Formats: sequence, structure tokens, C-alpha cells
Amino acid sequence: MTSAADTSHRPRRPSRAGQNYTLLTTAAVVTNLGSQGALIAAAFAVLDAGGDGGDVGLVAAARTLPLVLFLLIGGGVADRLPRHRVMVAANALNCVSQAVFAVLVLSGEARLWQMLLLSALGGTGQAFFSPAAEGMLMSSVSGEQASRAFAMFRMAMQGAGLGGAALGGAMVAVVGPGWVLAVDAVAFAVAGALRSFLDVSHIPPREPGGGLLSDLREGWREFVGRTWLWTIVAQFSVVVAVVGAADAVYGPLVARDSLGGPGPWGLALGAFGAGTVGGALLMTRWKPRRLLLAGTLCVFPLAAPAAALAVPVPVGPLCAVMFVSGAAIEVFGVSWMTALHQEIPEDKLSRVSAYDWFGSIAMVPLATALAGPAEQAFGRTTALWGCSALVVVVTAAVLCVPDVRNLTRRTKPVTQGARTVDVAPGSADAEGAAGRLG
Repeated sequence: MTSAADTSHRPRRPSRAGQNYTLLTTAAVVTNLGSQGALIAAAFAVLDAGGDGGDVGLVAAARTLPLVLFLLIGGGVADRLPRHRVMVAANALNCVSQAVFAVLVLSGEARLWQMLLLSALGGTGQAFFSPAAEGMLMSSVSGEQASRAFAMFRMAMQGAGLGGAALGGAMVAVVGPGWVLAVDAVAFAVAGALRSFLDVSHIPPREPGGGLLSDLREGWREFVGRTWLWTIVAQFSVVVAVVGAADAVYGPLVARDSLGGPGPWGLALGAFGAGTVGGALLMTRWKPRRLLLAGTLCVFPLAAPAAALAVPVPVGPLCAVMFVSGAAIEVFGVSWMTALHQEIPEDKLSRVSAYDWFGSIAMVPLATALAGPAEQAFGRTTALWGCSALVVVVTAAVLCVPDVRNLTRRTKPVTQGARTVDVAPGSADAEGAAGRLG
């Protein structure tokens, strides 16, 4: 029996957190330092070039549309090829597209069609990167400390986002958006170099399959076979769309008209980042038994930032609202990753992740593209209140799904043949395992 004193002297790093975990965490920190500032820079680059809210929405949609179109292919590729190679190639594409974007903005020659094209290239890189990265992270940790590993990873990543957003907003105000985009290009180059050293020898060789389409069909069956999975993804197709429209389109406009420009908006995004760090820190200690119930309840605060922008409140209260919503969504994020890690087979992680990402962002291009016209038709205040209401409605609907309320964390090891599975006492998995073993 292990004593409390023995436990207190264990290393803080999660189990099997070796070279891969360290490289993935370091690269994520580098990438987030650049990317969070670049999101602000892209919006103000469009405004500085004479664009309006509709143009900002179009550029945001141009990045998200190829992300939606190529995500499923990216997931299939990541489960067929070494994931680290897919990640490095995607980082290289992002590096080049952001570097060209920076040169055009710095030269004063950036045109809307050019910004649309370069944003689309960035979204394409993200479509191949995201499923590979999520599958790589989940295969790099194991054991009951997996959720703590995810929390520590996200805490490091979000901490970098905090610094990147605050620094990016300040840099946009002082030196302009072009230099912030250049920094993001360098960050992608550094992160890609780090990811090239990832080791995939621990991942079992994939069985020969019937091709990419067959792999995607297999991933789809894995996805739709779990009610908790597809219902939450459907929920987030709405939540991510309206929150994205509020942050990418209305936020910069409210900042320009009522808060004093990019600096205060960068500070508000930084407060959101600080909240995510706090939420991740909480999740290194807290392990809710009902993973998805706790996580889904923490989606409700995402309605608050849009409401705050609708008023609009001063910078101080806005930052407080952003902090709380950031902390809450991080509770969901860690709970969600833990659920995927314990429920989805390793060889299907990237494909299921691709369907997750695809469903979650499928409506973002439409929402961001319509944000400008919606503002003109209904007014900015009404549009923001609508965003807030939609978050509340769809989140309440998901709580009506029994599997969402009842999915439990696995804690008790149960052996199935040569395979050991962690099962929570009293869960459906425990009952099923007992029946098969009995």
C-alpha cells in the first residue's frame, strides 16, 4: 500500500511524459505565443487596409473554410502516415503563408484577395495539423495520470496564449500588425523544427486497410456509435460559430469604437488566456467523476463575453468576464480530452479527432461571413445578444442526453484478454466488462 508521504514525493511530471510530451508541450508554447497575437494582427491589418467588419469576417471565414474542407482528409492521413511528419509539413505551410502575409502588410501593398488567399493557406495547414497533433498527444501519455498530463499541457499552451495575446495587442498598437505576423511565421518555423524530433516508435504499425475512404468510414462509425460524442460536437458546432463571430468580428469593432483600440482588446483576450491557465491548473488537482457533466456545465459561461460586448461594459469588467469564461472552458477541454483518451482506440484517435474538429467548426465560416451582414440588418448589440442566447440554449439541450450526464472517469483496472482497461465502478463499462469476464 502506498502511503501519502510516498505519493507526495513522486515526480510531478505525468506518467510516460518523456521526450514526446516535452517536445509537444514546448512546440505548443512557441506556436501559441505567435498565433494569439497574429489573430489580432490579421483583423487590424484588414481594418488598416480600409476594410470594414464584413471584410474582417470574410478573412476569418477564408481561414476556416479550408479547415472544414480538409479536416477529414487530414484525420485520415494522420492515422495512416507518421503523425509527426504531417505536423511538420503543416507547420511549414503555416510559416510560409504568414511570412508572405507579413511582407505584404509591411510593404503597404496588402489587398483583400491576397489576405483571403493567405488565410486560406493557413487554414489548410491547420486542417492537417490538428488531428495529427491531438492523436500524437493522446498517444504520448498513459495511465491514470493522463488527465493531469492533458491539464499540464493545456496550462502551458494557454499560458503562452495569455502572453501572446497581450503582447500581440500591444505590438499591433505600437509597431503595427505586419511585425506581429512576421513573429508568428518565425514561431511556426521553430515549432516545426521541434516536432521533427518526435518519436513514433511506440505507436503500433497500422494494419493494411482499404484506402483513405475506407479509413474515414471506419472513423465515422466510431464517431456516430457514441451518443455523447456526436451530441457534444453538434453543440459545439453552434457554440464555436457564435463565439468565433463575436471574438473575430465584433470584438475588434467594439474595441475600436468603445474601448480604445487594439490594446484593450488584446488585454481582454489576455484575461481569457489567464482564465484558461487557471482552469487548467484547477484540473491538475480536480478529477470530476462525471467527466462530461462537469465539462458541459462549464460551457454556459461562454455566453457571457458576447453579452458583455453587447452592453458594452468597460475594459475592467470585460476582462473579468473573459477570465471566468476562460477558466470554465478549460474545465471542459481537459474533461473532453480525458473522455476521448479513455474511450477511443489509439489507431482511430486522429480520425475521430478530425470528425470532432469538423463538426465543431463546420458553421464557423458561415457565422463569420454573416457577422457583418447581421450587424447591418439587426444592429451589433442585437447580434451579440443573439450569440449569447444560442450558447445557453444548445448547452441546456445537451444536458438532456443521458450519456453526457452519466459518462464516468475510469479508475478500476479490468483485464480483457491481454488488454487492461481502466473502468469506473458502477459505470456501463464496468457492468459490460463484468458480464464478459463472468
